[in-house]
Amino acid sequence: MADRDVPRTTAAEHLRLIWPQWQGGGTASIESFAPEFPLDIARRGYAVGTAVLETVLPSHDGPTATVPVTMSDDGREMQDGVEAKAIVLEQLVSALRIIRRHDPARITTLGGECSVSVAAFSELAHRYGTDLAVVWIDSHPDIGTPRSEYPGYHAMAVATITGHGDPDIHNLLSATVPPNRLALAGLHSWTDDDIPNVAEWGIHSFGPDDLRTSTQPLLDWIADTGCSRVAIHFDVDAVDSNEIVLGLGPEPDGLTSNEVRRIVADVSGAADVVALTIAEFIPRQVMRLQQILSDFPLLSDTSAASAD
Repeated sequence: MADRDVPRTTAAEHLRLIWPQWQGGGTASIESFAPEFPLDIARRGYAVGTAVLETVLPSHDGPTATVPVTMSDDGREMQDGVEAKAIVLEQLVSALRIIRRHDPARITTLGGECSVSVAAFSELAHRYGTDLAVVWIDSHPDIGTPRSEYPGYHAMAVATITGHGDPDIHNLLSATVPPNRLALAGLHSWTDDDIPNVAEWGIHSFGPDDLRTSTQPLLDWIADTGCSRVAIHFDVDAVDSNEIVLGLGPEPDGLTSNEVRRIVADVSGAADVVALTIAEFIPRQVMRLQQILSDFPLLSDTSAASAD
């Protein structure tokens, strides 16, 4: 496990972590699901989504820290079955150092693609040990590994958190969460090569129909874990795309927004929520407006320089 000898500030109750990581989004998926944008704009949509979340969410009265994320294409080559592994490792190290410096009891993470949960959930698993369960609200299971056909790291987040990920990434983490203490909520879209991992590893899953009218099946699972604390990951594509498309691609017949709100509220009422991640937001209208304004006068350094 990772070296935790990092200088620390006084222990903080609640850290808000801003992590606009986009490199984990697999190029193939981005090309497929966001063809209306040039690839260089589409792949950075996760960073735009992070900025929007930071702007529209209520202000935070505790410490806030931003993980440095490069906007260049350097380090995006595939290595050991993981796209952009070099950058993923570098930015994960930065995130872990920030969290360890603050030593928070609670972490809210605004991303970015799904893998931004890895650092926070690992550190809180180290803090709380067997008293932490994870509820992963997502249309997808994110249980890919470096052996999977799809090399996008965001699809490996659950595998990494449960100790089944890339060894170099895993060695940076202080702790993992046993698969029997992680539940997938809203799962209804997957690839055939990876879905057997859910049953093989012992991950519990709830499809949208399991939670349509009541959160009780999920609450019963939390009670069975014996954990009093929960980390919640919310991938916005869990919301039925028939209602609104919030994520990279359309995922019809998922949970409605009201069902998601009820599930999160019920989990919060049944356990102490010590982590919340919001991930995978692709704000298409904002990105389109960026394109429209990109060549407007007085909005760029080039425009200012031409007036000199």
